[in-house]
Amino acid sequence: MSEREVRVAVIGAGMSGIGAAIHMRRAGIEDFVVLERGSEPGGTWRDNTYPGCACDVPTALYSYSFAPKPDWSRAFAPQEEIRRYLLDVAAEHDVADRIRCDADVLGAEWDEGRRRWLIETSAGEYAARVLVSATGPWSEPVIPDLPGLDSFEGKVFHSSRWDHEHRLENARVATIGSGASAVQFVPEIQPKVESLTVFQRTAHWVLPKGDRPLGRRAHAIFRRYPASQRALRGGLYGTSEMIGVATRNPRLLAPLQAAGRRHLRRSVPDPELRRILTPDYTIGCKRLLFSNNWYQALSQPNVDVVPHAVEEVRPHGVVGADGVERAVDTIILGTGFTITDLPIAARVRGREGRSLEDTWRGSPTGYLGSVVHGFPNFFVLLGPNIGNGHSSAFMLSETQIGYMVDALRKMSSGNLGSVEVRAETQERFNAEVQSRLAGTVWNAGGCMSYYLDANGRNSTMFPGSTLELRRRLRHFDLADYTSRIEEPAPITA
Repeated sequence: MSEREVRVAVIGAGMSGIGAAIHMRRAGIEDFVVLERGSEPGGTWRDNTYPGCACDVPTALYSYSFAPKPDWSRAFAPQEEIRRYLLDVAAEHDVADRIRCDADVLGAEWDEGRRRWLIETSAGEYAARVLVSATGPWSEPVIPDLPGLDSFEGKVFHSSRWDHEHRLENARVATIGSGASAVQFVPEIQPKVESLTVFQRTAHWVLPKGDRPLGRRAHAIFRRYPASQRALRGGLYGTSEMIGVATRNPRLLAPLQAAGRRHLRRSVPDPELRRILTPDYTIGCKRLLFSNNWYQALSQPNVDVVPHAVEEVRPHGVVGADGVERAVDTIILGTGFTITDLPIAARVRGREGRSLEDTWRGSPTGYLGSVVHGFPNFFVLLGPNIGNGHSSAFMLSETQIGYMVDALRKMSSGNLGSVEVRAETQERFNAEVQSRLAGTVWNAGGCMSYYLDANGRNSTMFPGSTLELRRRLRHFDLADYTSRIEEPAPITA
């Protein structure tokens, strides 16, 4: 199959990839392709189909700014509705035809001579002037390296690869992990199973979830008065930014932590279980969780909360760090995703032939979470040190996409063949970020979270507000980059 040349190649057709495609088309950029490894778009909202899967950010905020949906079924939309929203928006904005499904990117390498990214996929080869990684941090599940897991004679699956054919009625189930996914699926499966053993390595702070159905009256108001939905989005954004201020000043988190204690106290009557479920770190140090039925599910007589990590797995049971084997026939891994260890990093090779993985060596770094020195014409959406733990990934991604589109405009108007962030620009930014992170709850809250990478460095969070981030990403400043003029193609006889 012959190589296809495009101006821009985007890896991933989830929320960020679809958003990038739409913003490029709106900017008049037509020569692009979105490469998707799955059989349809949707990203994490296609892959995560576990019972109870839903957004934990209010949906009025967790949506594209340019595509409000007046008829969300709930304040916090369920998975299938968000998946459908992404597909509908892609179709409405006429980018579905630019998405190549079943096109897994096997490798992408920068060719300095051609100033092109040479991309090998399972569906053919591409050469692109600009490469955009939109694979996201929630795309690859973590399968823990547990001794004996392969010897287990029952059923094992990760929450993001839910086996809907496996019947849980009257099953003896162990869940490993008690984070964001488990908080949603445990209450759904608890009434069905014979027994449920929840292995909790670390207790999480859980707050009440302000979820409710949105009926025909709300839908009618949002349709007739679109400004009302924009006002709701603005109000939710302001509230999230107030939480952001507190995460950067942990002493301000005391009222939120008191609310978490109150929620636990009201939901769990058993004092011993309450003790097990009480975190020993400042709220916000780990991801904030929201649920109205998690604590109630854990209080049921068929549930056993084990406040230990798993030591090993045996053919018919799971052994905790307390040395006790619990007999089970099903293991569900709620062990999260490779947040800082992005699988795509091993497949992308930059100017010197080094992969992102080799360049980062366990600690992802970049500039404004969007570009990486040594990787010309390469943009990464939701990249290193751009997270904030309180706002919408849609908002962060759209901000970065605007930066990327501005770069494309300036490359075109300046006839630039390549742009690469300066080493000193990136180093200065990362020194600033790490210095400012030192006093935040993520670094000083007394916990170990997935915000910290393999080297113990916080390579996930941005220490400022989203307002600051949006200001810094408003314009692509060529002064921060080295650039080369596009040379004309040689004339052939």
